[in-house]
Amino acid sequence: MPRLSEERREERRRHILVSAWSCFSRNGFHASSMDDVIAATGMSSSAVYRYFRSKDELIDAAAEEALTLVRDVFGRLLERRPTPSPSQVLEAMVAEARERGEGKPYDLTRIAIQAWGEALRSPELERRTRTFYLAMRDSLAELARRWRDEGRVPPTADPEQVAAVLMTLMPGLLVGRHLVAPVSAEQLIGGLSSLASAFDEVPSS
Repeated sequence: MPRLSEERREERRRHILVSAWSCFSRNGFHASSMDDVIAATGMSSSAVYRYFRSKDELIDAAAEEALTLVRDVFGRLLERRPTPSPSQVLEAMVAEARERGEGKPYDLTRIAIQAWGEALRSPELERRTRTFYLAMRDSLAELARRWRDEGRVPPTADPEQVAAVLMTLMPGLLVGRHLVAPVSAEQLIGGLSSLASAFDEVPSS
């Protein structure tokens, strides 16, 4: 039997991953078995196990893909010229939370939510998750520095504080979409503007 080319190997590996993501997105990590994933691939069990030795390996790969997706949203915004405004960044965050998974058999934002919980169980995944989010925070702090230099935020604004607020919003958008109700960009911008005005109020004596 001829050996598979590297390209064909990667296609098979990706097919197994997509099949696993579909199962995990639908039923969660722990309610999905390796038998479920194997059935979804349409491949033999021995073929699947050549690429992934256990469900934990598939969970790690799924979590990494989902976390990379969230991080790369901000990486792409950082690459845009001219620099997107704070409102445009919020709109992009809302669009990513709303549109990810449309037209696909899986939704990586659902897997991202599961990955946060899984990181509390797995020290290695916790370490990688922290690394992903620190990189994301660095991207957001760089955006905030540009906003400060361009006069979009006050000259006294602390980029790290701005980054912390934006980074905290993304999990809330995903939880809102899947467990409560989707949040629109208008709601988010209006609510943040109202809060900013409230913080500026001088307490009465």
